[in-house]
Amino acid sequence: MHLSFLGPLFDRSGPWATVYFDLGQNDESGAKRRELSVREVCRTLQEQGADQVTVQAVEETLTGTPVAEYPTGRALFATGGEVVLSHRLSRAPQGQSATWAPLPRLLPLVELCGQDPVCLVAYVDRTGADFERRGPGGPRDVGGVEGQQWPVHRTSTSDWSERHFQLKVENTWEQNAAEIAEALAAAFEESGAELVVLVGDERERPAVHEKLPEAVREVTVETEHGGRAPGSDSSALEEAVERARREFNHRRVEAALDRFRAGRSGKDDRPEGAVEGVPAVVEAAREHRIDTLLLRPDGPDLARETWVGPGPDQVAVRRSDAHTLGESDPYSVRADDALLRSAAVTGANVLVLPLPDDEPSLSDDAGRSNADGTSGAEQAGAPAGAGTGDIPVGGIGALLRWTY
Repeated sequence: MHLSFLGPLFDRSGPWATVYFDLGQNDESGAKRRELSVREVCRTLQEQGADQVTVQAVEETLTGTPVAEYPTGRALFATGGEVVLSHRLSRAPQGQSATWAPLPRLLPLVELCGQDPVCLVAYVDRTGADFERRGPGGPRDVGGVEGQQWPVHRTSTSDWSERHFQLKVENTWEQNAAEIAEALAAAFEESGAELVVLVGDERERPAVHEKLPEAVREVTVETEHGGRAPGSDSSALEEAVERARREFNHRRVEAALDRFRAGRSGKDDRPEGAVEGVPAVVEAAREHRIDTLLLRPDGPDLARETWVGPGPDQVAVRRSDAHTLGESDPYSVRADDALLRSAAVTGANVLVLPLPDDEPSLSDDAGRSNADGTSGAEQAGAPAGAGTGDIPVGGIGALLRWTY
């Protein structure tokens, strides 16, 4: 997950109120529980020292939040009497949480909405396609394409006089597939998607798939469920899309861990492309060398004390390292807060390594074949899992942009 959208949080000095809130059910009893939860959140912030105007801003925002717009919960970041950023969550938090701290608490945000890849669903038929982007903000239309509308239907006769017409129909299908593939590749680039799911006509899907540029084709999967026609959505389609996203993320975690294992096995104990543990990762953050920050939620060092100044590279393990923080007066923060701020400002990617119990099981998918004949487990690469492989020391590591 890239955290560049969190930029507004680092234009201000804080301290920050961070709230993760599950709005619950949209009924009378849900409204009552929500009211009590809002009160509890505000009370918690006050007890931690939050100023009254910021607490009031949080209360007014939560009270006025439409449940329909945030069905799985909402994250709020507020300071100076203003809610600076609000973000829709992909998964509901387990209860409410509220924190008043020098830096925003970002790890729950990455856990609750950052791991799911942005997905572009392409609903195709023989005349065109509609594109839908699925990301943290919910699904939204991102255009489409219309190809030739005639001729697209073959006749039932096999008479020799119809062969020319049949050929024209097939040429129309091929031409439309090429136009769809071109438009889909452009939409993939513009939407920031990481994964494509092809839905619709059983003949047109593979034709579009094989005409995609290689980079897009490698992250494209097909499903037989659903279609372009109105009313063709189904629970099976939703399950197929979510399964594709799970498998994509599983492969992404395994690829990162493979890089991490290889990168930290340099000669003479010098890491070639990866570091681990708070001191080494902090040093990489100061030098803007972090390509991907790796965090394990149960890591004992995530809450380790670090010292920071106002800049993203002003971070140190000890307060005595004041020379690394410039002339500013350093303040104490959690290690994960400091490193996530650095990742957000310097454009690094962030990857949360799943706990053993959190890893998605592919057993339900193992017996299902995809369009290319492989099973769900085979497409996912039968990953060994972050929970059983090597993990960074203390739960904190990084893949580096360059090595010494």
